[in-house]
Parts: sequence; C-alpha cells; structure tokens
Amino acid sequence: MDTKTVLDGTVFHEARRTLQIERRALLIRRFLSNRLLVIGSIIIVSLCLIALLAPVLSSHTPYEMKTAERLQAPSAEHLFGTDNFGRDVFSRVVYGTRVSLFVGFSVSLLSMIAGALIGLYSSYYKLLDHILMRICDGLMAFPGILLAMALTAALGSNIINVIIALSIISIPAKARVVRSVAMVVKEQGYIEALKSQGASSLRIIWRHIVPNTLSPLIIQITFTFASSILVEAALSFLGAGIAPPNPSLGNILYDGKVVIFSAWWMTIFPGLFILLAVLGYNLFGDGLRDLLDPHTNKARK
Repeated sequence: MDTKTVLDGTVFHEARRTLQIERRALLIRRFLSNRLLVIGSIIIVSLCLIALLAPVLSSHTPYEMKTAERLQAPSAEHLFGTDNFGRDVFSRVVYGTRVSLFVGFSVSLLSMIAGALIGLYSSYYKLLDHILMRICDGLMAFPGILLAMALTAALGSNIINVIIALSIISIPAKARVVRSVAMVVKEQGYIEALKSQGASSLRIIWRHIVPNTLSPLIIQITFTFASSILVEAALSFLGAGIAPPNPSLGNILYDGKVVIFSAWWMTIFPGLFILLAVLGYNLFGDGLRDLLDPHTNKARK
C-alpha cells in the first residue's frame, strides 16, 4: 500500500468524522431550539425519575393504613395529605405514576411491534391486507374506552390484562400508519429494481421498507403513550382497571370523588400528575414530529 493511498484513507476518515460531529451538533441545536420537545422532555424525565425513585422519595408505603390520621390535609409529614383510609396520598401518587408509566411503555411497545408487523405485511401481500385490515376496521368501529372495559371485564382487573386490552385497541392505528407509508415506499422505482434483481420479499420489507416507516411510527408511539396513561386512569376510575388496594392514579381519583369538597387533595394531586404525563408526552410527540419532519413545522408556520 503506497503513501498516497494511506493519506487518502486518513483524509476520508477525518472527513467522515468531521461530518458526523457536525451532524450531531446540528441535531443538538435543532433539539434545543424546539421548545415543545425540550419542555416535553423535561416533564417526561422528571416523571420517570419520580417513578424510579418512588421508594426513596416516599416516607410511607402506599398500603400503610392509619385510620386515626384519615383525611388529613397536606403537611410536612404527609405532603399530599392522607386519604379516607389514612394512607399517605403522596406515596400512592408516586407509586401510581410508576404504574401509569409502566402501562404506557408496555402498551406502546406491544402495539408498535404488532402494528408494524400487521402494517408491513398487509402492504405487501394483498390477501393478508384484506383479512388483517378488516379485523382492524372491526376493532376501530368500537369506541376505545368501551372496548377496553369489555376486554378487562372478560379478562379480569389486573395490570397485565389492562396492558393487553389497551394494546389491542391501540394496534389498528399503528397498523394503518405503517401500511400507508409502506404502500407508498413499495411503489418506488428502486423497490421495483430490487424485485427485478431477484431480491426476496423479506429483504425488501425489512431492509428497505421498514427504515422508511420508523419516523411516523415513533411519533405515533408518543401519542399512544399519553392516551394509554389517560385510558388506564379512566378504567381504574370506573373500576375496570387496576384493582384496589394497588395504587393507580385512576383509583386514587375514584377514592377522592366522594370527599372532593372536604378533601380536595385526593383529586387535585393525582389529577395534576395525569395532566403532566399526558401534556408531557403530547408536547414531546409534537416536537419530535417537527424535528423528524421539518416540512410540517414550516407548513404550520
């Protein structure tokens, strides 16, 4: 290998490294200039830290009952007061936030995997398209909250069944988003060229179609996270979600509705955490959409 070749290789690697650094710096600048994304990220990270540090932050267990201290107002000992069983509301809200985030993450992950598989193979195979899309249409014909209530009533009120029910109602939307993007990509000229060269269907789907569907799918996942938290809270409030005495933001609200005028803290604080979680993920989703697709941001301006 001569000196010129070595020098050319060194220059090439240095240029590529410089380009990577510039791209990373540009991405950081775009992230910091996107107020929605920054605010949403701060809210999400804060809630995740609260959920992870629940055993450290809470001085009481969420199940500890002290009937002599029932319905006490917020104080230094009980930051969010106590409920109608004398349990520390702060501890229950913190652990309930952990449950809500776990449900949101699980539902987003399961619905993403199932929806992506359904959308990809529906876009590529007509027979599967007719079968799977009709099933999705049938699921979307029912109001999501009613279908989730029916599924949890049939399966039972626990966290696993709530995750399964919310995943089922979230899959059709993901499948349709992936299918619509995949069908556009499938009609591109380079896909036809790959077919003519004898490329297998699996290679075309996973190496050339999947990368093009990731951006809209990731954006959809952030909104699914927010809606899952909201629907789980609604199910628990209605008695079809996380069963007491396990803490959930929804069943804390349910316990507080009968004493809303005399013990306002039992509804205000869990409601505030639900609001922050939904707001944070919606802001993050809007900001992420602007970051991944600047054209939508320009169009809105």
